[in-house]
Amino acid sequence: MNNSISFKLRGRYALFTDPITKVGGEKCSYHLPTYEAIKGVLKSIYWKPTLIWYVDKVRIMKPLRTQTKGTKPLVWNAGGNSLAIYTFLRDVEYQVEAHFEWNIHRPELQQDWNEKKHTSMMQRALAKGGRQDIFLGTRDCQGYVEPCDFDSGEGVYDETPDIPFGLMFHSFAYPDETGGKNLESLFWQATLKKGILEFPRPEHCTIRRDVRPMLVKPFGINTNVKAVETEEAEL
Repeated sequence: MNNSISFKLRGRYALFTDPITKVGGEKCSYHLPTYEAIKGVLKSIYWKPTLIWYVDKVRIMKPLRTQTKGTKPLVWNAGGNSLAIYTFLRDVEYQVEAHFEWNIHRPELQQDWNEKKHTSMMQRALAKGGRQDIFLGTRDCQGYVEPCDFDSGEGVYDETPDIPFGLMFHSFAYPDETGGKNLESLFWQATLKKGILEFPRPEHCTIRRDVRPMLVKPFGINTNVKAVETEEAEL
């Protein structure tokens, strides 16, 4: 399948956190991007419920630096703002390699399995910087994407021995992508190998936790999903 994509991802700040810390209080970014955050970037570039994005690997191009800043986040269930200290990654740049596969758990969309046209629209969307705004872990951190070859240029950790980062949040497993009935959170043991972070597929993550039951949103061609041929003709 000609279903792969590679691109440069950069931004002034990034905040990749464990979802447990999303509710409020102080936040401190992981030093490495999470699979879920990169998958969110891919969905902002191009996505339809017909397909599922899989992140293969991420290459760290710039030094891992942090910066602490005072913020005024919203107070959940109370209104107003509070004062908090967030620790961001600063001046980040990554190279990302990923691919899409058909979502076999949505057989009602099988007539939209047109690899050539999805790939063409994906590449056009990437060349324009994505279909939606790009964020690096949180809406506070604007990101930018552009096409590139994954191995182009020199990365600051290309010759660095393996660096283990311990247990990290990997991603969420949604029922519409797994065929299950629960939303799950997945974790893995992350290791940076010569500047490259190779992600396991979600189904290969052995540390999993149920979050809550979740229903699957129904989709249908020409109801709430346009066929790729129709969408391409409208561009």
